[in-house]
Amino acid sequence: MSVDLAEKSAAAGSGGHKPRLDLQLHLRDLEAQGLLLRIDRPINKDTQLHPLVRWQFLGGTPADERRAFLFTNVTDSNGRKYDMPVVVGSLAASPRIYAIGMGRKVEEIGSCWLRAIQNPIPPVRVSNASCQEVVIKGEALKQKGGGLAALPVPISTPGFDAAPYLTATLCTTRDPETGVQNMGMYRAALKATDRLAVRMVARAGGAGGYIHWLKYRELKKPMEIAIVIGAAPVIEFTGPQKLAIDVDEMAVAGGLAGQAIPIVRCVTIDIDVPADSEIVIEGVIDTSVLEPEAPFGESNGYVALEAFNMPMQVTAITHRKQAVFASIISQVTPSESSAIKLVAYEPLYLSHLRDTLGVRGIKRVVMHEALTNLRPVLFLQFAHGTQRTEVWRALHGAANFTAGVGKICIAVSEDIDPNNTDAMLWSMAYRSNPIEDVHISPYRRGVQGAVYSGRQSDSAMLIDATLKQKMPPLALPAREFMDDARNIWEELGLPPLTIRQPWHGYTLGDWTETWETFARRAVAGDWEENGEETLKRQRGGLEPETPVWHVEGKEQK
Repeated sequence: MSVDLAEKSAAAGSGGHKPRLDLQLHLRDLEAQGLLLRIDRPINKDTQLHPLVRWQFLGGTPADERRAFLFTNVTDSNGRKYDMPVVVGSLAASPRIYAIGMGRKVEEIGSCWLRAIQNPIPPVRVSNASCQEVVIKGEALKQKGGGLAALPVPISTPGFDAAPYLTATLCTTRDPETGVQNMGMYRAALKATDRLAVRMVARAGGAGGYIHWLKYRELKKPMEIAIVIGAAPVIEFTGPQKLAIDVDEMAVAGGLAGQAIPIVRCVTIDIDVPADSEIVIEGVIDTSVLEPEAPFGESNGYVALEAFNMPMQVTAITHRKQAVFASIISQVTPSESSAIKLVAYEPLYLSHLRDTLGVRGIKRVVMHEALTNLRPVLFLQFAHGTQRTEVWRALHGAANFTAGVGKICIAVSEDIDPNNTDAMLWSMAYRSNPIEDVHISPYRRGVQGAVYSGRQSDSAMLIDATLKQKMPPLALPAREFMDDARNIWEELGLPPLTIRQPWHGYTLGDWTETWETFARRAVAGDWEENGEETLKRQRGGLEPETPVWHVEGKEQK
């Protein structure tokens, strides 16, 4: 089966339309902007599909040039050819793709999330749904090659994963006490044509689905669950978002979309799902038993080892007649998984520090992405002159806002680009005194993956690497001269430049009009005038390297 996205009518352009409530319309938007790449040659889902997409994250492709991949000729290691195409990267291969899914500009995403959380729009129930155009249940689920085996589920980490895994999921469960549904993006391993093993975050303050599972286990009842594959981006984005357990994510998705999300009741269980989804897997989790699950390459950068998790008995699979199977790139970051979190988490952390805690001077929160997967390392950027008390309030606030996030928090001044590791190390080397500016906070829960370290608890390190006093200028040519040199570079056809801050010199407070005059004269060829002035200031009885202001006074500075 092929998907002709051109048949779908859509106005392409991030920020130029309301968010799409249909994944295939979203794919049409991506294709119109050159952000979707069709792969029509045969691709083995078990060995080739995810590795091919992963190269754009590992091969140095700039984030804005990453694309979604639509595989229209999917096979497996047994030679089977699948009718259903597979898309990877359609949610967040880049912040730009995420923004198109939101119908917003990248810089508007944070405020859009805050408005949606504050102004949710409840979903609206419908009786007919495209996600139920095809219904598979009963004995059809158990046929060899049928049921789950009929879906083109890729292997995410070939060579390490124990099974094909559902990754771009919205695992939906219902609280047995309140009736409120929760959606989470949890992995699910294929075990049989009618059985999965679902891994939810099983720790204090963990996933909403896990909280529900605990309640059902206490009641000695099975837990119904629906796994949605291929919902509209604004719905998918709510799964990994940090929302309160009792918040109905479907209503928040409505707030993001600016309209109610159409939902439909599942065929075999009492769970509501987005009516225009591509695929829905319905089932029941027996809360009295657990089944070994994994190994599987996790987003913390390590392979999750075998552990007991929740077995799910599939009761039905429903899907559109011409469905697209959606998967995401996770594992070692940067990845699609980390990008989904990055563009939403950073503005939420900034809002928490600036608006909730009232921290003055905070300008930006940056989560380190490469390899560390956002959670452990946070950078806080401050305006020059921010009081140290505000810096430390922000460091403690960031480290304690969300469990598992902020193991290492580093504060820097506004001239330091947190995305430039070299600049960060420079700031720590020259703007911090470890005995004064480093604080270790004990009794912290470990970051994701800490289970493999053998430690029962962790700690946090807070570093104030901000500029605490006036300092000399950064020793690079001033911007006007670097700009001129770059123009000549390009004129000469020299290799393209990758420009990262800092790329020109700038003052940091310890600079006088006298020295500025000296510098202007030097570039004008009038350096001898400077020599005539300093000749008049010669002195005896001093040691070499004596600072001028020690002798002539601070008023000279």
